[in-house]
Amino acid sequence: MSETVLQEALETLKTTGVRITPQRHAILEYLVKSMSHPTADDIYRALEDKFPNMSVATVYNNLRVFREAGLVKELPYGDSSSRFDFVTNDHYHIICNDCGKIVDFHYPGLDEVEHLAAHVTGFEVDAHRMEVYGTCPECTQKKTAAPVQ
Repeated sequence: MSETVLQEALETLKTTGVRITPQRHAILEYLVKSMSHPTADDIYRALEDKFPNMSVATVYNNLRVFREAGLVKELPYGDSSSRFDFVTNDHYHIICNDCGKIVDFHYPGLDEVEHLAAHVTGFEVDAHRMEVYGTCPECTQKKTAAPVQ
């Protein structure tokens, strides 16, 4: 499945005139296979052994190209380091307050909120974003397993 998605993404880039370099291919492949919503630094660290001459700037530049081609969404969160999401269809995120893990979830009913907001305010609504915060199962388990002092 991910190989098909990767090939489709590469074709999308080619049709927009983007040359497929080995670094670009590797960054895109990492995003397709990773469901962790990585930062540019995460991607750089994951690929630095394979591409020792690649810089963090190269990763950022490629992420910008992917974003402009509609292949990734940039998720700017409060920790001032954007995360990148290859899944560009409508979905929402739940974020762990402790470790920062981000997990996708789908809930189709929120489009009604856009229509209501437009109706009540007179705005032309372009999009919406919803984030849910809590503690992931792993962090909850760590908290309950920690010895009481």
